Amino acid sequence: MHHHGYLWTGPKERFDEEALRRPPHPEPPPAGSKPEQIQRYREVAAEFATVDLPPLETAYWLVKPHSLVRGTWDEAKEAAAWLGERLAEYAPRFASEAERGTIHLPLLVSSAAERLRAGGDVSHGFYLERPSYLSLAVVTCSPNRSMPELACSVR
Repeated sequence: MHHHGYLWTGPKERFDEEALRRPPHPEPPPAGSKPEQIQRYREVAAEFATVDLPPLETAYWLVKPHSLVRGTWDEAKEAAAWLGERLAEYAPRFASEAERGTIHLPLLVSSAAERLRAGGDVSHGFYLERPSYLSLAVVTCSPNRSMPELACSVR
């Protein structure tokens, strides 16, 4: 078992493009559907696996390009440490003063280490100075517990 880290920052409006953050439906729209519905399905089917937007379900990071992996670790503690470093790096920009707190962030790191050791995934999101958003995720691989059918994106 190992872990991959992912980080995305960008405009909140882009993050809100939910159609590109979920996998396309397994079946295309039926014949006779509205042309705009067919076009939207084709767009999502073509872009979901390549777009850099964080997926709605954390495990789907595994279908994204290898270039989006920010780090790979064999130990949960190392992956949680990376998460903690990113939290510390971005904390001064968090929109919520409570989330910047010196108590809150270590609790997130400790909780992440436990969850990763147990084979789970970790995903956090924070509003930054308006109108930006930060998404951090660490995904467990080989296999992923929530979606074992997804192949590892790196190894």
